[in-house]
Amino acid sequence: MDDASVLRVESLTKTFDSGGRTLTVIDDVSFSVDEGETCAIVGPSGSGKTTLLGLCAGLDRPTSGTVTLCGIDLEPLDEDERAEVRNQHVGFVFQTFRLLPTLTALENVMVPAELRGTADARDRAADLLDRVGLGNRLDHYPSQLSGGEQQRVAMARAFINEPRVLFADEPTGNLDAETAESVEDILFGLNERADTTLVLVTHDQELASRTKRTLRLRGGAIVGDERQPADAQAVA
Repeated sequence: MDDASVLRVESLTKTFDSGGRTLTVIDDVSFSVDEGETCAIVGPSGSGKTTLLGLCAGLDRPTSGTVTLCGIDLEPLDEDERAEVRNQHVGFVFQTFRLLPTLTALENVMVPAELRGTADARDRAADLLDRVGLGNRLDHYPSQLSGGEQQRVAMARAFINEPRVLFADEPTGNLDAETAESVEDILFGLNERADTTLVLVTHDQELASRTKRTLRLRGGAIVGDERQPADAQAVA
């Protein structure tokens, strides 16, 4: 693993105590992701995909092993320090959107930038919402938006701080096929424009095929690491 990696995972293991026995969810996982790379983590239900993503983002601590994110070793950091790393370097898109119901679409997108103290947060949020096709929905609340529209708001929010890494957990899992395809197009379009490193968890093989690399997880261990040739990526 080289120093050009924006994400470096070494000998990562996560266990839980369950009914008097130890359950290993992530089992000695090591990999790195380069700056600007797009990578999908796939595997059957219960294989540890979401747990691995949470460990990579510093949302949870491993039982053993290390995660280095944007050159920062997460292990010695406390909760507040890891939150600061995420605010400075990371964007998130979740399956369940996680929009604040009492805030408008514009206000939801502004939140990460306001936490950072960005002076032009409102203008940047409005521009991003326009880019995802919601320029006429700025003042709508989440309850007034469809699932696809809520996910587009969530994607705009994820990109407002121009993150170096975007973590996406089943970003189309709650959407119908047609809406999912539209959301995927927007996600990859925003990502390409920002040249952000993308790490996504999905059970959707078609979505995974749009990334340049696929990590296959089974039983908490990596059982495959596949990179698409440039011509195949262009077709996908």
